[in-house]
Amino acid sequence: MGRTGDNQVAKEKYIYLTTRGRRTGNPHTVELWFAGTGKKVYLSHEGAYTDWMKNILKDSRVEFKIGKVQFKGNARIVEGGEIFELGKQALYLKYYGKADKDMIDDWFSESTIIEISMIDTA
Repeated sequence: MGRTGDNQVAKEKYIYLTTRGRRTGNPHTVELWFAGTGKKVYLSHEGAYTDWMKNILKDSRVEFKIGKVQFKGNARIVEGGEIFELGKQALYLKYYGKADKDMIDDWFSESTIIEISMIDTA
C-alpha cells in the first residue's frame, strides 16, 4: 500500500483532504473528486479560490484519506503547464473516460489543478 495508484485506493471516488486554517490553525476537511498516479494526487476546482485552497497557499502540508488509507503530503496549486495537463487528463479519464484534447481542455477551461505529492502514510 502507500501509493495512490494502488487499485484499492484508485477505485475510490472521493478524497477527504484536510488543510490547516490559515488564521486559526484548525483542521479543515473537504470531500473532493481525485485522481491518483503513483505518489501524486490531482484535484481540480473551478472558479475562485476556496478556503481550503487559500489554506494550501499559506501551508502546503496536508493530510488526506482515500478509502481507509490515511496519507500526508505537500500540495500546490497549478494553473498551467505540464502538471496542469497531467492532472486534468487523469481526472477526466477517471470520472468520464477517454476524450480528445479539445474536450478535456474545454471541460477544464475555468479550472485550477491542485497537485499533492505524497510524503508518507499517516
